Amino acid sequence: MLPNRETAEKELALAGEMNPGPWTKHSVNVGVAARNIGEKAGLDGEKAYILGLLHDIGRRVGVVNIPRHVYEGYRYTMDKGWEEAAKICMTHSYPLMEKEFDKGTESEEEARVKEYILGCRCGPYDWLIQLCDSLAADYGFCILEKRFIDVARRYGIWENSVDRWNRTFEIKEYFEDRMGCSIYDVLPDVGRTTLLCPPPWKPPAKG
Repeated sequence: MLPNRETAEKELALAGEMNPGPWTKHSVNVGVAARNIGEKAGLDGEKAYILGLLHDIGRRVGVVNIPRHVYEGYRYTMDKGWEEAAKICMTHSYPLMEKEFDKGTESEEEARVKEYILGCRCGPYDWLIQLCDSLAADYGFCILEKRFIDVARRYGIWENSVDRWNRTFEIKEYFEDRMGCSIYDVLPDVGRTTLLCPPPWKPPAKG
């Protein structure tokens, strides 16, 4: 089950008031990219747009790490009865799925996310949002390579970063096979915005 477009847009706007930042514009652009790619690939464009809008809704709780925003988004959307959105909240940050998790110390959120991911099977909408999360910035759309560097500048390089990038390219190829064209053909102004280089966003200092 999913909310309609109007409800999803209101939820994102409210979340942006609770935790202001570029993540809300990023979420809108993920939705647009998912709609455009999804429609061309034979998926439901409206559903893809709504899933894109809500994929980061867990950031409503504040500036938090990946497992926390993933889990908070899952909890919030499940409480609303939006099971399809809840699944996307969980899967969008883990393109490698079970291979994302090591056996080290886990927080409560990490343990719950890991348990969910280990029992989950991804489908086209999960892959679509994983892909579009790497195509959409707050200022528009960009090629994957640009987005990978943007994220690395903000969060650093992880041990599995190259594997994550390679998996995202595999998803790109999957959708291009379904579309019969490049994903970049359906992303507005991607050539122009790829060349933009704004500094990495930092949360405002407290106090």
